[in-house]
Formats: sequence, structure tokens, C-alpha cells
Amino acid sequence: MQELPISIGQLNVFEYWNKSWCKGLQELPTTIGNLHAFQKFDLSIFFKIQELPTSIDELINIQNFNLSRYSALHELPISIGQLLALQKFYLSKCSNLLELLTSIQ
Repeated sequence: MQELPISIGQLNVFEYWNKSWCKGLQELPTTIGNLHAFQKFDLSIFFKIQELPTSIDELINIQNFNLSRYSALHELPISIGQLLALQKFYLSKCSNLLELLTSIQ
């Protein structure tokens, strides 16, 4: 799987999504921000995704966010600091992540 359908943003009743180990996925659709009910988001082990869509800041109920092993990820969107419900944020083994944003507290 190289991409997720744009219609993924219509899944607004789900609270947990585990899409780990999608080695071929190259990008996330901008509609991912429409998933307002999500509380747990496991997107670990995506080897080819280089950036996250800025719509990530619209995941207003996200509490646990796992981005571990995003080996191609270079930076986080500035808007990720607006995830006010966020309690746990996993970034282990993101070997190309150049810096953490000061907006993440």
C-alpha cells in the first residue's frame, strides 16, 4: 500500500487506529485531520513517510500518538504543538528527525 484513500477522513467514529508496519506507505492524506474522535493513533514503523500533513493539529482528541521508527521523517509540523489532549507522544528511533519543536510541551 503506497497511499491511503482520501476518504479516510470520513472515519470520524473510530477512536483507535493501528496502521503500524505499512512499509510502502509514502504519505498521509490531508483528510487525516478530520478524524476528530481518534484518541489513540499508532502510525509506527513507516519507513518512507518524510513529512506529516499540517492537518495533524486537527486531531483534537488524540491522547496517544505513536510515530516511532519513522526513519525518513525529517521534521514535525509546527502545528503538532496544538494537540492539547495529547498525553503520550512516541518518537523513538526516528533517526532522521533533526530537531524537536519547542511548541511540544
